[in-house]
Parts: sequence; structure tokens; C-alpha cells
Amino acid sequence: MFQLQAEARAEVEIRKSRFIGIVSPAASRDEALRELAAIRARWPDARHYCAVLLCAGDSMLDDDGEPSGTAARPMYNVLRHKDITNVLAVVVRYFGGIKLGAGGLVRAYTQAVNAALAEATLMELSRTCLRRLAVDFAGEARLRHACQEMGLAVVDQQYADRVWLTVELPEAEIDERLARLADRMAGALEVAAPDG
Repeated sequence: MFQLQAEARAEVEIRKSRFIGIVSPAASRDEALRELAAIRARWPDARHYCAVLLCAGDSMLDDDGEPSGTAARPMYNVLRHKDITNVLAVVVRYFGGIKLGAGGLVRAYTQAVNAALAEATLMELSRTCLRRLAVDFAGEARLRHACQEMGLAVVDQQYADRVWLTVELPEAEIDERLARLADRMAGALEVAAPDG
């Protein structure tokens, strides 16, 4: 899986219509909506601002007035095919007066996103896995603090007879990270698989 290092942009012209493809890093829907508003302000007189967001736990597909399935879906397919996440893809369209038809729109939006990605620098994301960590109630704050200091995301919590935190860990360092957490908790830590 890959993500963008920075925004990239490219422009294609098809039968007098301009398609400006923009791909930007985006870690949340709020961040993506702010970026989309900035893009609308940068090109205020465009006809369409079709957008796709792919990030952890969230997505958005918006054809922005183009016929359903002719803009956002092809853009989404490009991003999925290239295995990119945490990304906002926007294609700004200036209508040139010639209708392209459904097939022509699919090709144009696909081409615009591919052109923007050709200008982008991608970095590979390290693979992660989840583990459930159990501590007594008195140890919860200490465990959360240890996770924060180690840069580990707590993605879920459950309260029963003990506190269970589901933590995302880098796959390549899982044993070392769990050992460090156990040391920080003075051994008072139970580890289970995410469904265990």
C-alpha cells in the first residue's frame, strides 16, 4: 500500500474540455473537505469538481453533477488499482462545449487522475496488525501513555472486568514493541489477537 508525499497536479485537454487532476495527501474527511474547498476557490469558474477520498476508515465519491458512474467511480478505480490510501483525488473540469458521452467521461477522468499520479511521489506504507491489550483499570492511563509515546494508535477500547485496548502495531516490529510495552507495564499486560 502506498501514500502520497505531497500534492501533485496535471492537466489534460480532451475535445476542448480541460481536466485538471489533483491528488493530495488526506488523513481524514475533514482535511479532505478543507482541501476540496481550497481547490474550488483556486478554480472558481470550473463546471465540475469531482472528488474521491480514500483514507483509513473513511471514503467519499462525488460525481459533482456528472452522470452517475462516469467520474468518481473511474477515479476511485485508479486509486484502488494503484493501491493508494490516505488520498484525496479531485478532477476540476472546464466544459469545452462538446459532450463526451459516458465512455468519453470515464476515459477523461481516468486519464486525469493517472496524469496527476504520474507527477506524484509515492511512499510505501509499512504493514500493520492489531493486538488487544488487557490491563486492570488502574493501569489504563499508563498503557495509553506508553502507546502514545511509542507512536502506536489505540483503535478501540472495551471495558469489562479489565480494560482491553486494541492497538495498531507495525508488523515488522510487533515482538519488540509488545516486549517494550510489557516492560513499561511491569509485566501486568495480557496480549491477545484482535478477535481473541
